[in-house]
Amino acid sequence: MNPVPGGIPRRRIVMGLLFYPRGGSAYVVRYLSPALERAGWSVSLAVGSLGQPGEETHAPTFFEGLDVNFLDSTQAVSFFAEGGDAIAAPQPMHPSYEDRVGVPDAVLSSVSPDLAGHLSAVWDAPLRAAGADRADVFHLHHLTPQLDSAHRNWPQVPLVVHLHGTELKLIEAIAERVALAATVGETLATMPTAAAKAAESPHELGAAQLEMLRTTRWEFWRYGEFWSERLKQQARLADHIITVSPQNKDAAVSVLGIEPDLVTAIPNGVDLRRFRSRHRTPGSRRASFRRALVDDPRGWTESGPPGTLAYTESDLDRLLGVDDDATVLLYVGRFLSFKRVPALIRSFARSRSQFARPGSLVIWGGHPGEWEGEHPVTVAEEVGADDIYFTGWRGHDDLPEALAACDALVVPSVDDPYPQVPLEAMAVGLPVVACRSGGLLSMVNLDPDHPTGWFVPPDDPDALTDVLTAVVNNPAEVALRGANAHAHALAELSWDALVPRFETVYDQATEHHRQR
Repeated sequence: MNPVPGGIPRRRIVMGLLFYPRGGSAYVVRYLSPALERAGWSVSLAVGSLGQPGEETHAPTFFEGLDVNFLDSTQAVSFFAEGGDAIAAPQPMHPSYEDRVGVPDAVLSSVSPDLAGHLSAVWDAPLRAAGADRADVFHLHHLTPQLDSAHRNWPQVPLVVHLHGTELKLIEAIAERVALAATVGETLATMPTAAAKAAESPHELGAAQLEMLRTTRWEFWRYGEFWSERLKQQARLADHIITVSPQNKDAAVSVLGIEPDLVTAIPNGVDLRRFRSRHRTPGSRRASFRRALVDDPRGWTESGPPGTLAYTESDLDRLLGVDDDATVLLYVGRFLSFKRVPALIRSFARSRSQFARPGSLVIWGGHPGEWEGEHPVTVAEEVGADDIYFTGWRGHDDLPEALAACDALVVPSVDDPYPQVPLEAMAVGLPVVACRSGGLLSMVNLDPDHPTGWFVPPDDPDALTDVLTAVVNNPAEVALRGANAHAHALAELSWDALVPRFETVYDQATEHHRQR
């Protein structure tokens, strides 16, 4: 135990995150850890890192103020740039749950099983440096090789695993490809050489199967069955599992084959001191967008680096309207296929002819060089929408100001496990346009008498077009639902208020570990 002033022992949590700071789980670690410490816990981190001090992907920078112990993947990225395998490097790049082209963090299903031991062993030292020898509980995010290291070296410590949904998506994607391979008489191991021939054979395949057959990079899925079973085994090592929504709990029980009593759904919270309602003064949001689009442009195209897309003062006139009265819609996030950014752009382009007042769309995000399917900038150029603006990838510290400069957040994602930004938008006072699926069902319009946004059916472009039109044309309703969203955030979304639920899980994990 780690004593605190007054002699009261503090219980120690070792919190682990395999990935360098980038996605939503990193922000959960960033905000949950201080909340736990304010409640009397001692929290140490074992996390991935990339880049130099001052960069958002650099763990000590991103998690400033916390006890950070990290595995640096910077040399692995350089190794990849020289033609090597970043995941086989001495300090490896972590694998990914997504299959993206030309990146050092290749999809997990492409990684040779021979590297499983290496990917686990490199975490022994960071976990030990974080205090694993005297830990009262491990709180590890995602199903990753960190679990293997913790279980191998510290089997006496209760283990809590925090799922964020992406690992479940990978397991489901592997299962779909296993089934498709079997339909054409193959396996994942043989599909890299057999896929082209299979596509020409008269198999009874539906349109979706044919599309998957043609578009899957089968050489990157050859080890899928091994890793699918490995992730399920890791889940069975846990003394308790946290999911971010009831929907994710159901998916975890089904996909991983674990007992429902060992799974607890706890939603993400919001740092209400950082994300709060702000009074919009004349010219304030123009200044915000000038910084993001004109002074420090970071938007990028398929062939160009950050900064390729730059804007001028006249662009700000069009973005905000002549009288600064435009309804500004905002998307925040990565350019992954399930995020449906191209679909949002097309629906917005169709809705413009129905606007009774000025409206614009800001795309805030897109990690440099990373996209799945169609590139959003290319789609915007194809539809000829000159009132869509790309800020590029920006730090989380910039997000509160960006949200305050906009009027509504649009989240077109399908089966998004539990995105963080909608919660932060509601805390600032923005209503949310959301797809009626995944974790968004646990966020938006929970009280029918006090709606906090609008729902649209999954993959329904006409419905999305209609809702975007309604949002732009009805600023009074936007303000009303934004006020409801802010009130909901204040009452329900504080990280400190969620701490007792995590403490209950730690107690359950400790008791389960004792019995096991």
